[in-house]
Amino acid sequence: MKRTRIRPDIHIFPADYQPLIDGAAVYDSSCSPEARVWFIDKDGGYYLKSAPQGTLAAEAAMTRFFHTKGLAAEVLDHRSTDRDWLLTARVPGEDCTHAAYLDDPKRLCELTATLLRELHESDTAACPISDHTAHYLARAEQNYHNGWYDTSLFPDNWGYTSAEEAWEVVRTHGHELHADTLLHGDYCLPNIMLDNWRFSGFIDLGNGGIGDRHVDLFWGAWTLVFNLKTEAYCDRFWDAYGRDRVDRDMLKIVAACEVFG
Repeated sequence: MKRTRIRPDIHIFPADYQPLIDGAAVYDSSCSPEARVWFIDKDGGYYLKSAPQGTLAAEAAMTRFFHTKGLAAEVLDHRSTDRDWLLTARVPGEDCTHAAYLDDPKRLCELTATLLRELHESDTAACPISDHTAHYLARAEQNYHNGWYDTSLFPDNWGYTSAEEAWEVVRTHGHELHADTLLHGDYCLPNIMLDNWRFSGFIDLGNGGIGDRHVDLFWGAWTLVFNLKTEAYCDRFWDAYGRDRVDRDMLKIVAACEVFG
């Protein structure tokens, strides 16, 4: 996880957060232009995330839910004012893009597959996002009609030659996606925390909910290709997860949805 030591202007934070930040070592840990993330090195560590108004409610709710299962950090505060703010305790260890994990790709791919299978076998009762699939398909439709289409992040074997080709798959087969499994929603190596190879928690849960397992399976394989710069470990990932639970036709439907963001 990237951390850059900074000296932030303390006045940009809500007043009651300022004593927490005052006198602490603060690091910028942001990884997207949409949100700012700070690591506050104090009392065991905190993460503070700020994003446009109304955008962190799902992440706060899903993080709280995952925390009840021992799968995520404790949410210490969430508020929505002119911006959204989310304060959580630190999850021990480093994410799976740390060199210590990337240097042992076989072990990493088998561990991430096993963790995903265990997550997908979790009880979904009381999950605050009860139909991830409906939101997922609605977002694909909206983005298609808004002209958003991007295959740049995907390996060629998942790509589509045009937005119309991908949309036809979503339109005719999207209803085949289930809503019966607890998902992370963005199951990528930067969002899986390990402490000396021991699982310590998931982060960035804003896309989670009860949906189709193939969304996480798609991203679980994609992240190995992207972060390891090779497709050599995908078969090992499918084997470790359990090929009996993987339908490649469903993965193609997910890929069609994902090109619309």
